[in-house]
Amino acid sequence: MTAAGTFARYVSWRFLMTILGVTALCVALLFFADMIELLRRSGKDDGASISASTLVAISLLRLPSRSEIILPFTVLIGSIGAFLVLSRKSELIVVRAAGMSAWQFIMPGVFVAVMLGIFMVTVYNPVSAMAQLASERLYAKTFDKKSSLLDTKSAGAWLRQDGTDGQSVIHARIVSNRGLSLGGVSAWQFDSEKNFIERIEADSAELKKGYWVLSQATVSAAGREPAFYDQYLLSTHLTPTHVNDSLGSVSSVSFWELPAFIDLADKAGLPATRHKLRFQMLLSLPLLLAVMVLLAATCTLQSFRFGKIQTMALIGMGSGFLFFLFREVSRNIGNSGLAAPEVAAWAPVAIGALLTTTALLHREDG
Repeated sequence: MTAAGTFARYVSWRFLMTILGVTALCVALLFFADMIELLRRSGKDDGASISASTLVAISLLRLPSRSEIILPFTVLIGSIGAFLVLSRKSELIVVRAAGMSAWQFIMPGVFVAVMLGIFMVTVYNPVSAMAQLASERLYAKTFDKKSSLLDTKSAGAWLRQDGTDGQSVIHARIVSNRGLSLGGVSAWQFDSEKNFIERIEADSAELKKGYWVLSQATVSAAGREPAFYDQYLLSTHLTPTHVNDSLGSVSSVSFWELPAFIDLADKAGLPATRHKLRFQMLLSLPLLLAVMVLLAATCTLQSFRFGKIQTMALIGMGSGFLFFLFREVSRNIGNSGLAAPEVAAWAPVAIGALLTTTALLHREDG
């Protein structure tokens, strides 16, 4: 067992513990913020009796998916913290005096980030997708019957479709089960000549083969009194793939399911840009986390020798925030179809890797 190997394991452990600690703190803050929003949402429903345990369950099921979003930022903060701890204990000064280069104590952090990224993509993401799907179902079950169809503060989701009875337009306040289940539904039915026939208001809708099943539906048409139906059928030519691409939450489709879904959508001639971009962003996640470690090193290593540690740490976090803005802009460009999903997902990561590596080479190796 060499001294370099022992030191690498020690630094890796430091990085892992610091990153996990920062992530746990941020996840706790996300949980409390989401609970406040759910409590506010439940408080808007007059006479609603939603138990605290139900709200906690919804929030906990949402957490895995939301923690994936903040992971790059927590890795950046955790890496800065790890470097600061190693510096405060003068451990980096000692290893430099022993002849180790900066790359020898940066690489363990990069290794931890890459391994964490692979774990998040292959193991954590499928669990997160299942939890997100369960949270959407529980949210719909809890809130859909308590939502006023006259409340227009929330835009909801709109869907235009064709069926054997003609065209129709559907508006849903709540979407769950990847778009196959809708809550707080309003539908406007037109005939083949595009003349308005009737309006349907229902508590929920489930997509079946060739039709929607609307539950607790009230049907209104010109010239006759509104009629109530426990179940009302609305024809549609939409398939689950159509609806998933239009309404489904991308985060509820796991990494392992995305290739099959994309292939099915391509064969059906449907756009699957959001899912293709999501797949490429998941593939790039390990490298993205490695870039966060390199960015932390770029902003902190020089400060160990010249002071101003707090200033450089703030600059590092500010640089990370700007990088996330750049990545978000790139993601929106990809979603709009202005750039290929591969370019939109990988370009920010590749640019970040080149810039941070160049800066480190210039500062550490001249």
